[in-house]
Amino acid sequence: MNFTESEERAALRKAVGELGRSYGYEWYAKIARSGGHTAELWDEAGRLGYLGVAVPEEFGGGGAGIGDLAAVCEEFCAAGTPMLLMVVSPAICATVIARFGTDEQKKRWLPGFASGEVRMAFAITEPDAGSNSHRLTTTARRKPGGGWVLSGRKVFISGVDEADAVLVVGRTEDAKTGKLKPALYIVPTDAPGFEYNRIDMDLVSADSQFGLFLDDVELPADALVGSEDAAIAQLFAGLNPERIMGASFSLGVARFALDKAVGYAKQRSVWGTPIGAHQGLAHPLAQVKIELELAKLMTQKAAALYDSGDDFGAGEAANMAKYAAAEVAIHAVDQAVQTHGGNGLASEYGLGALIAATRVGRIAPVSREMVLNFVAQHSLGLPKSY
Repeated sequence: MNFTESEERAALRKAVGELGRSYGYEWYAKIARSGGHTAELWDEAGRLGYLGVAVPEEFGGGGAGIGDLAAVCEEFCAAGTPMLLMVVSPAICATVIARFGTDEQKKRWLPGFASGEVRMAFAITEPDAGSNSHRLTTTARRKPGGGWVLSGRKVFISGVDEADAVLVVGRTEDAKTGKLKPALYIVPTDAPGFEYNRIDMDLVSADSQFGLFLDDVELPADALVGSEDAAIAQLFAGLNPERIMGASFSLGVARFALDKAVGYAKQRSVWGTPIGAHQGLAHPLAQVKIELELAKLMTQKAAALYDSGDDFGAGEAANMAKYAAAEVAIHAVDQAVQTHGGNGLASEYGLGALIAATRVGRIAPVSREMVLNFVAQHSLGLPKSY
């Protein structure tokens, strides 16, 4: 077992970090506060191949694994230039299509994922279902002569206004049992009957959230990704990378906050010595560093398990990684703000806005409570509580 990353990934991290810092947090904050997007950085990262590192080589990607894509995500966040759509488009959507899509779907979409020219959102959450994916009501029915008609609602869907299409989790009716079963559909954002509205959020982010309305959206037969009978497996094949990427996102934010705090603690002097010399500040920052390294190891383990084909093992590790990374991000930001005192809430230091932003990691893509339910049931063998 190797606990160090390869030279190739280390070089990738270095290059991505340099690119992110060349734009910097001030650039990101200006765009986010004005309602803009990180299209300039996204496009450059795509041209350099960073967004497509996990896309198969035959479709123009790097042919690497989710671990390398997660490293890219982490470095952009650590540089103060997070791109939430990375968690969705190249991680969930490209992975699902690469693993389960038809040859035509792979040829149509994967080269664009590899270059960053394609952006695809992912829609699973519904207003009345919450974390219970078994209660999804977005339904697809077959059209006479072929194709599908999709109807339903989705909520808290990221980046729809930037996306070319949305990978929608719907349900089809089993002709034998009458029960609804999950199925995945690629829905172009300009399809008739597809509408989306921005949800006002108390977050400073360049990625917006949307509610979707699908009113009898007509889709061709090839909008269905993979087999309608294997959608549960296909769905979780996308959700494991989502959790790994979510963990990496939180890790990057935690690093950004910790670096800010340590830098400030070294140069800020009030009682004749840098405030970082006082254990009241030094020890909490050291604790954050320990939690950060532990969460990073679990995230790398989850990625390694997923890339090896161990979906169940990856599911357990990815949930644990997502939990640990979200917690350390909150601790890092809280302690960074405390280290800065009043300056921690001043816009120029880039920390105050993260107080709300880091809470997202506890809520999405799966709540910390559902992670604990998973670990209690699947890791500890305790009775199911819900």
